[in-house]
Amino acid sequence: MKNILWVFFISMIPVVELRGAIPVGAALGLDWPLSFVLSVMGNMVPVPFILIFMKRVIKSMKSTKRLKGIAERIENHTIKKSKLVGNIEALGLIVFIAIPLPGTGAWTGAMIASLLNMRLRYAVICILIGVLLAGLIVTGITYGFAALIT
Repeated sequence: MKNILWVFFISMIPVVELRGAIPVGAALGLDWPLSFVLSVMGNMVPVPFILIFMKRVIKSMKSTKRLKGIAERIENHTIKKSKLVGNIEALGLIVFIAIPLPGTGAWTGAMIASLLNMRLRYAVICILIGVLLAGLIVTGITYGFAALIT
């Protein structure tokens, strides 16, 4: 049970997300389907909160001296990453999240969707598809693509 919780909670951590949680699951001896499902579920937990509260939190942070710089860095990072998504919002967001590199996961994807004013349901669906694809790629790399087929 402890290993299951580790994988689930690690997948919620920004930057690490499921890209780190799935290999941890493998290292802890979990089967690939369990690692995959736990990581996808955990990775998706913060998404609605980011989509709903991102702009309010950034705006609030900008109103304080201490946090203004951090808020601007987060906003600039998100704007820079959103250029990779481009005008093809849905497909761009899915592909952006599906690429298993640091800084291209559900957290940044949700911030981009918020910045682009995507509808909540639409954004969640796109992010989920991207997370599922990233999860399959990371699971394939971690456990071996042959394990996914058998």
